[in-house]
Amino acid sequence: MTGTYRRVQALAPTSAGSERQVAGSGIRHVLFDADGVLQDIPGGWAAAMEPYLGERTEEFLRRTWKDELPALAGQDDYLPLLAATLAEYGVVVPVEVVYRDVWHRIVRSEESFAIVEKLRRNGYGVHLGTNQEQYRGGHMRTTLGYDDLFDVSCYSYDLGVAKPDPAFFTEAARRIAADPASILFIDDRADNVAAARIAGLAAEQWELTQGHETLIALLADHGVGV
Repeated sequence: MTGTYRRVQALAPTSAGSERQVAGSGIRHVLFDADGVLQDIPGGWAAAMEPYLGERTEEFLRRTWKDELPALAGQDDYLPLLAATLAEYGVVVPVEVVYRDVWHRIVRSEESFAIVEKLRRNGYGVHLGTNQEQYRGGHMRTTLGYDDLFDVSCYSYDLGVAKPDPAFFTEAARRIAADPASILFIDDRADNVAAARIAGLAAEQWELTQGHETLIALLADHGVGV
């Protein structure tokens, strides 16, 4: 299966030990947010935008993130909106250059991805659930190779609904082909965690600055062994 998502392949554990780990918990799948959990922008969004906007950076980011909301749900094309806002703020650099310099400034957390791979080896389905518009999402899927790293990839622009709408999680569970109660969701935002729980998923709030030992402990609280 191509494009939108890959169907979960072998969820059967690879050893007797991992079989006991999975059997001891109702959780069979872990769904990870991207930004703040698996990846980050060095220095943050403001630091990336400051060379273009200086002291108006925070004001600009609030504006463009509001403009971006329909695109996150796949209902608009974000680049023309961004181009218009940049022009309004007096930025003459082409939108493609700004977008590449800022929106593609993504650094993977290798420790997070090591946990993803350990979970897979222990027999869990590992999945991605993230709010992205089509251009940044496409960059993550292809250039960063995320489609090859997760069993099912749930991007908001593709699902047609963005977090924190509980419908995001209902559709994610449908694509994973699993009971929502068998899925543990990890996200850095409290509102997204609350929405996942409304949809019937187990969910925990965690972000990179808390350290990966804390993430491992949260997984263990749900009987998920790394």
